Amino acid sequence: MIETTLTTTAHRSASERIAAVLRAAILAGEHPPGSWIRQADVAAKYGASRLPVREALRMLESEGLTEYHPHQGARVPLLSLHEVDVAYQMRERLEPLALSESLAGLTSADLAALKDLQRRIELDDELRNFIELDREFHLLTYSHCAIDHLMTTVNRLWNSTQPYRRLYVSSIAKSALWITHAEHRLLIEALERRDPFDGERVLGGHIRRTRTALISRPDLFTGL
Repeated sequence: MIETTLTTTAHRSASERIAAVLRAAILAGEHPPGSWIRQADVAAKYGASRLPVREALRMLESEGLTEYHPHQGARVPLLSLHEVDVAYQMRERLEPLALSESLAGLTSADLAALKDLQRRIELDDELRNFIELDREFHLLTYSHCAIDHLMTTVNRLWNSTQPYRRLYVSSIAKSALWITHAEHRLLIEALERRDPFDGERVLGGHIRRTRTALISRPDLFTGL
């Protein structure tokens, strides 16, 4: 019984370790949309059996980072322009709600962290870290939302659309992000005033503007 428990714990630990490495690689764009992640390759690379690899891929599937295809395996989701459009429309509706649910719990330390993140975003001259910093900024604003179903969906939407945000940001000049910076600052100001109405309004418009800019570039989806 003890041996079985230890084996199960070891497999879970290996699964979480492999999932963490794959999660970071997918979010960093190392596995682009449509790329296959083969169990045998992952097992060989990390010196693990297929069981923890399979469980790691299930974890990532629940997060929207991979999808399973019978008889083929797991791959990073490949979305059409229309699917990305719909995902962003879902974000427009759900994230303002997550923001309102989180607002009361945001501390002065959280607000200071948001200001620091925005400062780092604006200083990122070559946009090397924009995707990661922008993600950290927005998810921090939702970090005190206690509605698990809502946050699970929000996180899945962020995960599945991140490769397309990366493609878009890599195609524009830094100067084009001036409006993003202005919207972030307006959002912080609304959060400091504990104003859910202004916060929701600014955030909804921010997501909507990004959506329209992204779907105006169908060329970004060719070849994926």
